[in-house]
This record gives sequence, structure tokens and C-alpha cells, in this order.
Amino acid sequence: MAMATAGRSSPARPANRLIYEKSPYLQQHACNPVDWYPWGQEAFDKAKQENKPIFLSVGYSTCHWCHVMEEESFKNQEIGEIMSKNFVCIKVDREERPDVDKVYMTFVQATSGGGGWPMSVWLTPDLKPFVGGTYFPPEDSAHHVGFRTVLLRIAEQWRQNQEALLQSSQRILEALHSLSRVGTQEQQAAPPAQEVLTTCFQQLSGSYDEEYGGFSQCPKFPTPVNLNFLFTYWALHRTTPEGARALQMSLHTLKMMAHGGIHDHIGQGFHRYSTDRHWHVPHFEKMLYDQGQLAVVYSRAFQISGDEFFADVAADILLYASRDLGSQTGGFYSAEDADSYPTAASSKKREGAFCVWAAEEVRALLPGPVEGAAEGTTLGDVFMHHYGVKEDGNVSPRKDPHKELQGKNVLIVRSSPELTAARFGLQPGQLSAVLQEGRHRLQAARAQRPRPHLDTKMLASWNGLMISGFAQAGAVLAKQEYVSRAAQAAGFVRRHLLEPGSGRLLRSCYRGEADVVEQSAAPIHGFLEDYVFIIQGLFDLYEASLDQSWLEWALQLQHIQDKLFWDPKGFAYFSSEAGDPSLLLRLKDDQDGAEPAANSVTVTNLLRAASYSGHMEWVEKAGQILAAFSERLQKIPLALPEMARATAMFHHTLKQVVICGNPQGEDTKEMLRCVHSTFIPNKVLMLADGDRTGFLYRQLPFLSSLERKEGKATAYVCSNFTCSLPVTSPRALQELLHA
Repeated sequence: MAMATAGRSSPARPANRLIYEKSPYLQQHACNPVDWYPWGQEAFDKAKQENKPIFLSVGYSTCHWCHVMEEESFKNQEIGEIMSKNFVCIKVDREERPDVDKVYMTFVQATSGGGGWPMSVWLTPDLKPFVGGTYFPPEDSAHHVGFRTVLLRIAEQWRQNQEALLQSSQRILEALHSLSRVGTQEQQAAPPAQEVLTTCFQQLSGSYDEEYGGFSQCPKFPTPVNLNFLFTYWALHRTTPEGARALQMSLHTLKMMAHGGIHDHIGQGFHRYSTDRHWHVPHFEKMLYDQGQLAVVYSRAFQISGDEFFADVAADILLYASRDLGSQTGGFYSAEDADSYPTAASSKKREGAFCVWAAEEVRALLPGPVEGAAEGTTLGDVFMHHYGVKEDGNVSPRKDPHKELQGKNVLIVRSSPELTAARFGLQPGQLSAVLQEGRHRLQAARAQRPRPHLDTKMLASWNGLMISGFAQAGAVLAKQEYVSRAAQAAGFVRRHLLEPGSGRLLRSCYRGEADVVEQSAAPIHGFLEDYVFIIQGLFDLYEASLDQSWLEWALQLQHIQDKLFWDPKGFAYFSSEAGDPSLLLRLKDDQDGAEPAANSVTVTNLLRAASYSGHMEWVEKAGQILAAFSERLQKIPLALPEMARATAMFHHTLKQVVICGNPQGEDTKEMLRCVHSTFIPNKVLMLADGDRTGFLYRQLPFLSSLERKEGKATAYVCSNFTCSLPVTSPRALQELLHA
């Protein structure tokens, strides 16, 4: 077999089958002394022929604990031999195969009460799970059974009690079928909006951290779905105390996150989550899906509040995504790792090494005097005070179990600009320049460090979220370059993630040599989330660019989504297609987490699709999804805040905001700016440019009855294709939008 090196200090080893895979995660394990197989028929056949259980390991390439388990166990020669002798060992990249991940994560969560990655599951040769967990340390300790012991015990049980394990796995599968069933009867209605909204608001309010923002103590995740829900709740309850609290909770959370260490003050963008309640010490990986969603949330915060602080953070996120995750071919890569080599000479990676600072480093980089400050004050003094840099490091030992951050500082804004300026006798403008100079110098120094691993896999779903991020920010912040970047990414998806002929989406593609985009020998077809997030992105891109080709493609994809994933018996959409014999369950996600559940987003997609096409069966489908999840929405809407938000959209009916005008005319642009500067969660925007042969006019005959008044750009606000009286001034339109 091919030879490859496993790392800086590892000797060359014969590579296993994973060397031929495109996934960066699978390739990371190609030199383990384990006889790994990718998920597929070859591995399944071997398990049946040799009557061996399967060890399934699921993770992703920027997963810190996946790296730890690899270093401790999968690179250990003796443990590798135990694995290969007793099991058929399969590696799965959860980002490539979310369908496989979700089936077995459902099992792990149901049997252990928790879950996470790396996920470790033992299966029968017919793929039924019987034992599962997450990370295992290599050896036994006072508190944990070691991985070596677990492997040997399971191998022994398989030899001694195989029939009992097979019977147990069958019972487990039957229980999972029952547990994971989501559906409804045909006559059941969507739950009432006010009840769902009120309960969701109360549950969020009850878990809110009044001091630091966010909705738990620790760890703390950004959870854009919660913030988007609160914005919508505020928009529907603007004059009430509850509405005011919803807005306060969301804006305060966003400010605290932006000030915290979860925000990369030097390299821009946001890390995955905070390990403490102060948003200070993060888990340092950066995920594309976080950047896309947070760009939208910060843009909306600016749209609502008018505070430039939020616009600046949105711009910061998009700078990071474009510069560090953007491909030359137009798409976006998946993630940057948490771990990296501290120096070019290091042999061992450390978490956060790329991002943290010793006080002496900061002082050495910022030695110059500060003009106007007290004599002897250096740039370093001001910078260190503002960003909480301490001589012996600012990371609590409790948040550094592996002692990787000892003596280091994670930058966090510890003082308001006003207080920092006053402390050093500076004007606010002077302080801003000093801090900016400090950030630029640290960024230049950081560029000399070894970069973290970049996962160069490109996923349709996450690119869809990033298209929304650039498109919505472009519309709200009036930045045409963002809209152009969104269009570039959409063009990338159409070129590289669309199956020729069928029009179906593909899940993933990969960066090859010289940045050439490559595809797997057997491409993975798109899952529900790929369709849903791309459709959402295309709707957002149409509203930002008014290019009807994006709208036309979105509606084509919605028809394909209906055909591939709709459940005509229990309603709502399955996460995966039918017909894959290796998939034990077809699931419907029932939780809005780091990413919103696909069914949650698709409710709003369907309402938008109906407004743009006149196909009212899509409104009916939206109601059926809400009915299918009705019990969960009424009892614990906190688990589905995006779907709770969509419930309000369903019951309030979308406003069709139609601007009749020349797209190049200044009067038309003023009307569009008015719409883009106003937060209206239940609206769709369309431009009637007078071309009756165009796509929108063909879809919506009522547009032909709308015309410009007195030759001016004219706005109509319509509901169910019935329109208000026309208005020709932005002020009058503003009043209509808030009516």
C-alpha cells in the first residue's frame, strides 16, 4: 500500500484504505496502525464473512477530543492490533455523512444520556448498535474504564454471548424506531402561535444569564437560533415589557460575545464555544456554520438598533470567512482546527497555540510610547489593560485541564473604551487608533506562527448558511461587495455541487492539488439540510441582488426536496433519502442546535416559496410540518426556537413587499434601502421591473396589475396577493411596513 507520514515526529507507516478518501478527517487517520475502512459495502461484507462486530468511530477533522483519542489510542500499536484483530473498524466523517452520525448518535444519547465526538459505537455485522460511548482514555483509571479494556471485554462478550448481543441489538433498534418517530394525523392543525411564542420566550428568559448574556452557565454556545427567535418575538411585541426584555437579552448577549475571548480580536471570526460563563476561554476551533449564522444575527442587531458596533462585528466575521475560509473557486471551506504547533520547531500540537499570548510577547511587540498619555505609557500598557492581559496569564487552571494555556492570555475586552481612554488620559479617537495599531502588530506576529489545520472539505449546507450571511449583511449594511461574494458562492455550488442532468444537490466536494475542486469517486448525494440551507441562501440572495435566476433555482430545488424527502404519511421531511440499505433509520431532526433543524428552516422556506410562486400547496406543507412537531412546540419550544419563530410566520402571513421601478433608478434604490434597513421578520421582497416576460411576472399574474405612479418608483405591501394602496416615498413605505 501507499506510504505516508502521520505527523512531524512519526515514522513512515504503511497507509490504510483511508489514504484513498477525499475527507480530510479520514486522511488524518490514514497512517494509524489500525485496519480502518471507510463506511461502505466492503467493510459490511467483511464483517458478515468473518462474523466480526464492527467498531464505528465517528468524528470530524477539527475535533479536539478526536485528536486526543487518536494520539492516545489509534496511534498505539498494541491497541491498533487489538482493534484490527477483533473488529472491522470503520471511520466516518460526520460532516460528510450526517445521516450515519445521527442514527448512531440517537442510540448513544438514548443509552448513555449524553453524546459528542469522537463517537464510539460497536455494531453487529448487520449494523445494529449494541454498545456505544464517546471518548475513551486508553487505559483504566480510578474513574474510567480504558479503551483497551473496553475492546477486550466486548470481543470476549461477542465470542461468549453473541446470541444475547444480537437479540439485544434487535430490541434496541425497535426502541429507536419508536423513540425517533415524528409525525401527525392529517386533520391535526398547526399549534397556536401565541402559545408557542410565549412558552419559548419564558423558557429562554428563565435560562438567561443576566450578567454575561447567553442561556446557560457553561459551556456557553453562540446559539443564533435563540437570538433570531428573540428578535422576531420583539418585532411582534414591540410595545410590551416582554418585547423590550427579548431585545435586551439578545443585544446584551451579542455584545458580551463580541467582547469575549470567543471572538478572535486579532484574526476575526468566532470560535466554537466558551468553556466558561464569561465568554472568555473558548474551544478554539472555528466552524463555517457559526460564521454564516452569526453574520446574519449581528446584521439584524444593527438593523434593529442602529448601533454601528454590531455592523462592525458583522464585517469582522465576513472578513475572516472570506480571507481564511474562502476558496479561490468561490466556495467556502468547513473549519479551522483548535490545535496547532506553538512554533515551527514544535513536535506536539497544543489547543489555542495560534491564538494566545504571553504578556512578554505583547510588551515586545508594542514597546512604543503613546502620544498624549502619561509619560512612560507604552502601546503595550494600554493594549494589555484593555484586553485583560496579565503577566502570569489570564486563564484559570480550572479551564485548562491539560495545562496547554499556562502563562498565556486569551484576549477579552475588560474595560469600556471610555474607561480605558480615561485611565490613560486619551481621547476616544486616540484610543481607537492605539488599539487598532496593537491588533495589527499582533496579527502580523501571529501570521508567522504555524497555522491550525484547515478542513478544505466544502459542504453544500454550510455554504448555504454562508451565502445567507453575505447576502443578508450585504442588504442590511448596503455593501454590494458582500452581495457579490454571496453570488460567487452560489455560482460555486451550481458548478461543483449540482449533479448534471438530475439537478440534485451533492453533499460535498474537496480542494485538490493547485486548488482544483475534486469530487469523490462515488459522490455523496445531498441531504435535507443541504437543500434547505441552499434554498434559504438563494432566497436571501434574490432579495439582496434582485437577480431572478437565483429565485428560479430555489423553487426548482424546493420541488426536488419535496420529491426526495417528504413523508406523505406522517408529514414533515426526513433528513435522508429512502433506499439506502445501510441506514437503519430515516430520522427527522427535532432540535435546533448549533445549526437549526432542517424542518424548522424549511417552514419559512415554504412560505417564501409560496409567496414567490403562487403555489399554495407549499403553505399547506408548512402547516403540516408544524402539526407534526406540535407536541414538542407546545411543551418545550426551547428545543425548537427556529421552528417556534416559523410558527409566528405561518400564522401572521408573509407581507409581499413589491417595489415597481427601474432597478437602476435612484428612486427605486431609495425604496429598497428603506426595506433593507427595517427588520420585518414576516416579509418577502420582490422587484417588479415591468418585464412581463420575466420569471416573477410569469409566476405571479397579479404583478401585472401593479404599476408605477407618476413615473416614480412605487411600493405596494400585499398579503395573500391582495395589495395596499401604492406609496411613492420611503417615509410612507416605512409606515406601511410597521402597520
